[in-house]
Amino acid sequence: MDWGMKNRLSRLIQPDGRCFFMPIDHGYFQGPTSCLEKPAQTIKPLLPYFDALFVTRGVLRSVIDPGFNKPIILRVSGGTSMVGKDLANEEITTSIEEIIRLNAAAVGVSIFVGSDYEKQTLLNLAKLVNECGNYGIPVMAVTAVGKELEKRDARYLGLCCRIAAELGAAVVKTYWCEKDFDKVVKGCPVPVVIAGGPKCASEVDVFKFVYDGMQKGAIGINLGRNVWQSPHPEAVAAALRAIIHEKADVKKAGKIFDEIKNKNK
Repeated sequence: MDWGMKNRLSRLIQPDGRCFFMPIDHGYFQGPTSCLEKPAQTIKPLLPYFDALFVTRGVLRSVIDPGFNKPIILRVSGGTSMVGKDLANEEITTSIEEIIRLNAAAVGVSIFVGSDYEKQTLLNLAKLVNECGNYGIPVMAVTAVGKELEKRDARYLGLCCRIAAELGAAVVKTYWCEKDFDKVVKGCPVPVVIAGGPKCASEVDVFKFVYDGMQKGAIGINLGRNVWQSPHPEAVAAALRAIIHEKADVKKAGKIFDEIKNKNK
């Protein structure tokens, strides 16, 4: 690894080897998203807790203050929407020149393994690794499932993660699964971060799956909706940071959540 690649990864993955990425890129396929109507206001109280922001170039340019001091992971795939025929039909939307201009610490691209567009999205990843590698910019592969949430089992996720790593991803974002998540992580030779997925029924449910995933080998999370769509986003973010960086268990995370929730009443 060249110095530039190592340096960018060191900004994303903290000295303890763990990370908390905050995605606010949902509008690229969902359009207006609840609680992301004003992204800059949404993330302001969360700044002390997350390590990097996952965002599109449009939102980055239009609402994020250039004095923002967290590293940026730039969403660079897209071209589909929730009302379209197939979310998997993505292509690369952002040039390497644009990635450099925006001073991204890393880029993120979705892959849709098993879809009609599997080859296309895997080649998107491979080509991005080639281009970004020339400039020392790490690529995060996102193992997306589109609308088919039933795909989120260990066998499928393990397949996706390993293929992403084989094609050169520096980090893989994937879903947690209740059974055999440790096998998903062990089968992937690069770091794995946990995606949030659909909003959970309660904050404790979020703490439980994040804690379990960390115990089974993930290095962190890339989790948005279960934070900023909560009635108490700052409390959730603080509790999750404690699980990630302070090795808090679910009970301790719950106490932190309650303390900050009550303080902010």
